[in-house]
Amino acid sequence: MSSPDLPSVTEYRFSQAMTLRLMGSFLAVLGVAVFLLTAAVGIFALPILVLLVGVVVALLALTGTGYLLTRRGWVVRLDEAGYRVRFVRGVGQAQGRWKDVEDAVVATVAGEPCVVLRLRDGRTSTIPVRTLGVDPDGFVSDLRAHLDRGHGYKRLR
Repeated sequence: MSSPDLPSVTEYRFSQAMTLRLMGSFLAVLGVAVFLLTAAVGIFALPILVLLVGVVVALLALTGTGYLLTRRGWVVRLDEAGYRVRFVRGVGQAQGRWKDVEDAVVATVAGEPCVVLRLRDGRTSTIPVRTLGVDPDGFVSDLRAHLDRGHGYKRLR
């Protein structure tokens, strides 16, 4: 019983700014690791092949992480049954069924605009909308449509 204008599964990824921030942090960690490996090769007179393997592994890790963040790594997933949130600190309840959601409100948490899904048992899920790579109003509309469909509601137009 799917609406023709609403996909059954919607996935939202990190915004470009958040992806760049995460990649920058990861690149810094890899840089420190390669520096320490270089120092270990110099201090302990290890074969240069050890450094070469370390650099190749670091480049592969960087490429894989970039691919996951930009192509495969979703943050919020809305489907027929419910929602799931990954990679967000302080989300609260990371997944839930639409039937368990009492209401959804837009709030400001720590100075960031968020959607707060309040569950019937008192728990909440907090989704910071600026971390997502979409228009916040579009996300809220899509979330509301999935929530309405999950509860069996039909919006009057």
